[in-house]
Amino acid sequence: MSQKLFVRLSEEDRARLDKMTRTGSGKAREITRARILLLADRNQEGRKTTQAQIAQALSVSPMTVSRTCRRCVLEGLEGKENALKEKPRPGREPKITGQVEAQLVTLACSQPPEGKARWTVRLLRDELVRLEVLESLSHVAVYNTLKKTRRSPGR
Repeated sequence: MSQKLFVRLSEEDRARLDKMTRTGSGKAREITRARILLLADRNQEGRKTTQAQIAQALSVSPMTVSRTCRRCVLEGLEGKENALKEKPRPGREPKITGQVEAQLVTLACSQPPEGKARWTVRLLRDELVRLEVLESLSHVAVYNTLKKTRRSPGR
């Protein structure tokens, strides 16, 4: 059976969240979460807004309201700051780090291999693998990295 969790903000926390929403300083999602907490605050006199009403008023899903309030209540005073922030998302680390990118750009700016007029993304990929910079790599990843750095192979 789920227990009822009520957000109770101190005057100091309320003032900080209110200032954040009024000035618009911060990321849009953080400002939305601040508005959720302000509307969910049970320390306000005469105001008992349900999570469904908050979700409808702010055009967010009821789960967003529920998660934000839950994080605020369960994580304590420091949790109120964390309730505004996004949790890190899982995912694989990128293969092309800054060091690999530097080697790629250096290679792309160098002379092409013997018998070739210019570097192609596949030649660059094969050379990075041959030099054991990376175990494997997609030619698309090489293309996207060069595009990001505004470099063109062979130029």
